[in-house]
Amino acid sequence: MLLPNFLKVVLALFMFGFFSLTYAGTQKGTVAAITKRSTDGLLYFTLNGPATGKPACASWPYWMIKDENSMSGMQQLALILMAKKSASVVTVHGTGTCERWGDGEDVYSIVFE
Repeated sequence: MLLPNFLKVVLALFMFGFFSLTYAGTQKGTVAAITKRSTDGLLYFTLNGPATGKPACASWPYWMIKDENSMSGMQQLALILMAKKSASVVTVHGTGTCERWGDGEDVYSIVFE
C-alpha cells in the first residue's frame, strides 16, 4: 500500500523529531551554579553530576536557557532557582543544539525531582 504524500511528510517530520532528540544531552544532579550576564542577559547554569549525550557543539558543561525573556525561559529559571535553593535534584534534557551560545547546549526540559 502506498502512503499519500501528506502521510509521508508527517511520518518524515515525526522521524526527524525523534532522531534529533537522540543526539541531545541529559544530565541529572543538583544545581552547582547559575550565571546571568548583564551585557546580553544570557542565563546559564551547571549541575553536579555526569552529563551524557551532549552534542559536539556543547564543549562546556553548562546549560543555556535559550530565551530568557520568554515565558518558558522565565519558568525554566524559576525551576533552577528553586532547585538550587532547596538542593533538590533536577534532570535536564537538551535540544541537541547550541543556538543561544555556541558552546553550551540549549535546554529542552527541566524535571524537578
